[in-house]
Amino acid sequence: MAAGNNSSVTEFILAGLTDQPALRMPLFFLFLGFYVVTVVGNLGLITLIGLNSHLHIPMYFFLFNLSFIDLSYSSTLTPKMLMGFVWKKNTISYAGCMTQFFFFCFFVFSESFILSAMAYDRYVAICKPLLYTATMSPQTCLFLLLGVYGMGVFGAVSHIGNMMFITFCAGNLVNHYMCDILPLLELSCTSSYINLLVVFIVVTIGIGVPIVTIFISYGFILSSILHISSVKGKSKAFSTCISHILVVSLFFGSGAFVYLKPPSVLPLNQEKVSSMFYTAVVPMLNPLIYSLRNKDVKVALKKSLGRTIF
Repeated sequence: MAAGNNSSVTEFILAGLTDQPALRMPLFFLFLGFYVVTVVGNLGLITLIGLNSHLHIPMYFFLFNLSFIDLSYSSTLTPKMLMGFVWKKNTISYAGCMTQFFFFCFFVFSESFILSAMAYDRYVAICKPLLYTATMSPQTCLFLLLGVYGMGVFGAVSHIGNMMFITFCAGNLVNHYMCDILPLLELSCTSSYINLLVVFIVVTIGIGVPIVTIFISYGFILSSILHISSVKGKSKAFSTCISHILVVSLFFGSGAFVYLKPPSVLPLNQEKVSSMFYTAVVPMLNPLIYSLRNKDVKVALKKSLGRTIF
């Protein structure tokens, strides 16, 4: 019966987002709509950037990877969540749960650091425009991208490694719509202060380091913008950053609200509702924010479609 040396559980039951039968079908269609928009929006942005050579610059190189990450981690979670709305018993194997958890951690950590790389790109573009081409060379962009996915591997391996040292013996009902660290720790009979400390440290690195990087970058950006003499110049400089600021606020605000707080502040039943924001809503909004507020993307879309739609 053992799924591994550390657990007597062979499968988990995912409680899902709600236990109210009347809400299941409306929520199914709501989140199915979210997922369709997420897939179409992010795939569209990936295709648009790939097909238009004038978008082959560092800013859109990182945006390309942001869309890939959003699409990937939404696809890691949402299909299984949708099944939970239509199946009476939504089960997932132990191996499947750990796999979902691994890729969820990988893509969420990767998103955190791709956003910080994008902030650094905007810092160089606005604060050191004459050195932009030399500073953000293809080699530098590749190095930053390797760091992004390297931190994704670090976050995923750290969390999975932490899970390998606990035993699940308090039932197999996960009070969530996905395999996440906090509801899984609720089922453990061997989790300790050390396990929770590891979770806090890893999450702090995944959220804290990018936030500090972003704040420092935008501190310099704001200082540079304030020194621009013309109002038009200030407006243009700020407009290149506003989309990124919106995305950063949505992603880190919702993530920090769920993880970087004492457990007593928000019950786990409400945490899973809050986590819907950064797992389903943010990946859907990101391509909309960047396409609706970005002139280059609009021009590329006009060119690709061969007609004026904006």
